[in-house]
Amino acid sequence: MNEDELKVVQQALNEDIGSGDISASLLPDEQVKARIIARESAVICGIEYAQHAFLLVDQSVKTNWQVSDGESVVENQVLCTLTGTAASIVSAERVALNFLQTLSATATQTHALVSKIAHTHTQLLDTRKTIPGLRLAQKQAVKCGGGVNHRMGLYDCVMLKENHIMAAGSIQHAVQSALEKHPDLPLIVEVETLDQLQQALVFDGITRVLCDNFSTDDLTKAVILAKGKLPLEASGNIDEHNIVKVADTGVDYISIGSISKNIQAIDLSLRFS
Repeated sequence: MNEDELKVVQQALNEDIGSGDISASLLPDEQVKARIIARESAVICGIEYAQHAFLLVDQSVKTNWQVSDGESVVENQVLCTLTGTAASIVSAERVALNFLQTLSATATQTHALVSKIAHTHTQLLDTRKTIPGLRLAQKQAVKCGGGVNHRMGLYDCVMLKENHIMAAGSIQHAVQSALEKHPDLPLIVEVETLDQLQQALVFDGITRVLCDNFSTDDLTKAVILAKGKLPLEASGNIDEHNIVKVADTGVDYISIGSISKNIQAIDLSLRFS
């Protein structure tokens, strides 16, 4: 775990424990054993974050993980056994489970959607619609679920969306400026119509085109227009109900923000043995 990720865990502990865990201070200074248990089926992610929550509270806490990130588990499966003082374990419990159940939620939701389109060549992408402070963690969770990472942020890829194009005056001006100023970075151009797609297809140097809120009929036409020229990404109002139809059009990528922002935490619990 790198320094930035450790800071995220420490910050979470700081906001929870504050000046001290009052309830834990009442417990006897004795060694106990505990288990983390899945209360529903899931794809697990966030083990390193959870483990460091315990270790940053008390380095003497021993953890024995019986699963790995990216592994599917079933209801009532034991994920980890712990040994340490009762006070240390309960002080770190909530933060550890918060990371584990939130990241597992992203991995689980990603896996469910990836499974739906497994019969196609389409890959599922994440977006920047992540929980603040958890960008790196949720991007890793998407990979655990079988998805692929989009750009990490605003610094590692040029992405020209509708407002960039409007401010620049045209797709042509926006693309030319991007190619001149950042020739070594990936360049993604968002289009909202088939006409805009045709405008984008004439340029060399574009990495792929994002078709925003296209109907499946228009996506099918877009795939034909772009074939052999540029990869296509579909985005906008795509969910578990229509993702198969979108993938069946032949697009190369589908990006969905819900896998990181519209998630329901996986039900996990920690119990003393």
